[in-house]
Amino acid sequence: MNCCAHCSAIDATFDRRVAGRDLKRYRRKGPDRSTRTLVAAIREAGVAGATVLDVGGGVGAITHELLAGGAARATLVDASASYLAAAREEAERRQTTAQIEVRQGDFVALAAEVPPADVVTLDRVICCYPDMESLVAASAGHARRLYGAVYPRDGWWIRLAASTMNMACRLRRTAFRGYIFSNAAIDAAVRRAGLTPRSRRRGLVWVVALYERSATSP
Repeated sequence: MNCCAHCSAIDATFDRRVAGRDLKRYRRKGPDRSTRTLVAAIREAGVAGATVLDVGGGVGAITHELLAGGAARATLVDASASYLAAAREEAERRQTTAQIEVRQGDFVALAAEVPPADVVTLDRVICCYPDMESLVAASAGHARRLYGAVYPRDGWWIRLAASTMNMACRLRRTAFRGYIFSNAAIDAAVRRAGLTPRSRRRGLVWVVALYERSATSP
């Protein structure tokens, strides 16, 4: 499946029902544990006055949390129109609509139109995109200071779970697929963009990694 077709599958899979459920859960419980870990690491590095680019941001959990933590503006890009509508709804509730721009589509295709940001995040997005190298290169290249990502561990148990999920999608005739990439390959792709690791936490399922760009990097 090519990237454009996969983004169409994301838009169809993460529909109004899913987006509404995720927004209610976010309002009730806050961000998921891995998202909280990434947000905490970014806040520790400093976000006052920062611009944020939230790639595949869903209902905007990272966007909302970092704006609440002192970031100045955020751009949220997602292939799901329903997720973007939910993010706007939450921004209206928080009265932060003037600080948020939303863009629907494939970030790799849109990258040339999206300005760089101080902080770039991909929370459980790499595993939803078939071309990891292109996605990481495009997104990491937009990070002026910090680059945060949450992605699955590449252990056998994760690959088995992903295979089972993809089989279920095929049986339901759903076009969406998940992807498990070598963690070492993801790290190498980020480093090729001129970023170096600041922190990394490995849970049973998710890796939460934060990178930074040195003052001498382009």
